[in-house]
Amino acid sequence: MFEHFTDKAIKSIMLAQEETRRLGHSLVGTEELLLGLIAQGTAVAARVLSDFGVTLEDARYSVENTVGRGSRMVSSELPFTPKAKQIFQQSFQEAKQLGHNYIDTEHLLLAIIHYRNSVASQVLVNLGVDLTELRIHVISTIAELTAATTAKGKGSSFMGNTQNQKATLEEFGTNLTKLAAEGKLDPVVGRQQEIERVVQILGRRSKNNPILLGEPGVGKTAIAEGLAQRIISQDVPDLLADKQVISLDMALLVSGTRFRGDFEERLKQIVSEVQQSGNIILVIDEIHTLVGAGSLEGGMDAANLLKPALARGELQCLGATTLDEYRKYIEKDAALERRFQPVMVSEPSVEDTIDILHGLRSTYEEYHKVQISDQALLAAAQLSDRYISDRYLPDKAIDLIDEAGSRVHLMHSKPSSKARAESEWESEGIEGKLSPSPTIPIVDYEDIAQIVGSWTGIPVNKLTESESALLLHLEETLHERIIGQNEAVTAVSRAIRRARVGLKDPNRPIASFIFSGPTGVGKTELAKSLASYLFGSEDKMIRLDMSEYMERHTVSKLIGSPPGFVGYDEGGQLTEAVRRQPYSVVLFDEIEKAHPDVFNVLLQLLDDGRLTDAKGRTVDFKNTILIMTSNIGSKVIEKGGSAFGFESSKTYEESRYNQIRTQVNDNLKDYFRPEFLNRLDDIIVFRQLKKNEVKEIADILL
Repeated sequence: MFEHFTDKAIKSIMLAQEETRRLGHSLVGTEELLLGLIAQGTAVAARVLSDFGVTLEDARYSVENTVGRGSRMVSSELPFTPKAKQIFQQSFQEAKQLGHNYIDTEHLLLAIIHYRNSVASQVLVNLGVDLTELRIHVISTIAELTAATTAKGKGSSFMGNTQNQKATLEEFGTNLTKLAAEGKLDPVVGRQQEIERVVQILGRRSKNNPILLGEPGVGKTAIAEGLAQRIISQDVPDLLADKQVISLDMALLVSGTRFRGDFEERLKQIVSEVQQSGNIILVIDEIHTLVGAGSLEGGMDAANLLKPALARGELQCLGATTLDEYRKYIEKDAALERRFQPVMVSEPSVEDTIDILHGLRSTYEEYHKVQISDQALLAAAQLSDRYISDRYLPDKAIDLIDEAGSRVHLMHSKPSSKARAESEWESEGIEGKLSPSPTIPIVDYEDIAQIVGSWTGIPVNKLTESESALLLHLEETLHERIIGQNEAVTAVSRAIRRARVGLKDPNRPIASFIFSGPTGVGKTELAKSLASYLFGSEDKMIRLDMSEYMERHTVSKLIGSPPGFVGYDEGGQLTEAVRRQPYSVVLFDEIEKAHPDVFNVLLQLLDDGRLTDAKGRTVDFKNTILIMTSNIGSKVIEKGGSAFGFESSKTYEESRYNQIRTQVNDNLKDYFRPEFLNRLDDIIVFRQLKKNEVKEIADILL
């Protein structure tokens, strides 16, 4: 009922409810509505009644004399009387007759006057008010205010609503050129080629509207700021020398447009201002929000409103959006797409990111009051590229520098009590007794590593410790937990060292293995040990029981159900787990039980080090270790292992193990496709445990 009521009208109704509670009444009647209009104090109704000498005290006294006070308890919910509801309905008619699309206090007062037999009208008569003269005065006041606001160019409404405020670029935009002149924009480094391309498109005669396309965080918004800085430094052609770059806030533009036509009026006003000035480049970040923005039932969205001006060249626009949003919203509208010229903004390399960080260093040093070392800049670029795979450079590296600066500044800032004490000592003239001022704190490699650790969950010492030393002690540490499987531990350690010294594709998983052997010989325990030592905790192991993937349709459980199927919103069990915990050991338990179609997914994973889930998100596996356990060949191991319990020469034992390993490999080749086995780093055959080794394991567990 109240969606068309103004804020002042709603406030008057709320005050009427308060008057009802004060009087002890259980229903809100016309007399309480009248008291609410008077109590509001600033709207047209209150001002007109004040002109007739009606005060809140006199009105309350007259109401109490007319209807009296209630005596029973008042409930929290106060319904309206039938006559009050008629007042609301009549207020719509009064507004319609005046050509208004809103209900304000003056319409409520006219509705009260309309019903001469209401208690509110009787109260006004008791206060000496002529209802006919009151109605004439209300209408004349409305006419005067309407004429005044029309003369000022603020529309036909006048009650201070959001639709009456003039939609200007100053109100809904940010002047980037002005900010650049004041030195309030961060320097733009390494995007000269993209800025040149934008300037080139802006200099065209027609279709001179560039749109920046790139992943989130690669620097699209910075290019718009770089354009403004170039204009200020006069490093642009004469055609752009006097241009103003203004960023339009679409969310602010849409907010408060409650009625049909409000948004269109604002946008038309902005287009008109741009056309009249002739020197404005309109920057719209997240330009895909134009599609559907401000559209009500039967109305037009912002994109359709801007198309004519863009086509005629009356409006120059620099847009920015991601590739996904561009395909989803802009490409579908061919008429909108052809009015823009795409400019691809790629992710910078680690070397380019370091240059960008050098350019921004002074800005963050000044803000955080710290010194940022070259090692910190190098660490921010390299560690973010290696360990933060779900975001893009340079944004993630800049965020590392920013948060590390904040952390170091807070660690070295004085407690407030100490600062107050020192200021008191200084005021007493004993500054000499104070210790000299501390040096400016320095942000170094360890501080960046701390932030990366807090973001990713990787133990900090694993980042700061020399990786060569970490891998050097890998076998020694694994032998403490894995008994009787020297060949397996050695093979795993060698494969991981090969990966870390750069002898394989850095985008593939760290290592991938098949552990073959009977139950209980240490296959899963070795996987847990790797997770604990390399990633800091056994919880860093993602375990998938492949017996759950025996059917063809269960492949979708790994990467997520396709759109329209149950479980689409939940994501895949494998992709979601790795996306949330990208530094882990992924254990595929009893891999031979999986459906053959599962191996097609694993082929892509082993070769490219990434999977694309059902939602189109790419999940990176380059920081994972893939381990697949299998019982294939376990019978061969058990038969061959029967001789292991006897005292035999070391040569004979090694010979038997090599024979068993060859037979197990042959069995695996019979079951798995060659292209699958060839992508693995190693196939590791576990020995059958000896009695003395079982005793040693028992001692460790006890």
